[in-house]
Amino acid sequence: MMTTRPSIKNEQEYKSALEAIEQLLEAEPGTPQGAEFEVLARLIEEYEDIHYPLKE
Repeated sequence: MMTTRPSIKNEQEYKSALEAIEQLLEAEPGTPQGAEFEVLARLIEEYEDIHYPLKE
């Protein structure tokens, strides 16, 4: 079952997501914690792509 979270909407939510994912760094794939890590990673990446784009 995939964990669902709303998108990250502001800097406070972004920082909170970073703190949460730090706690899940060693989560095993295929576990609920691993799924939560994957969802957070995707949400963080989306937020960073919009608010902290890499300059080419």
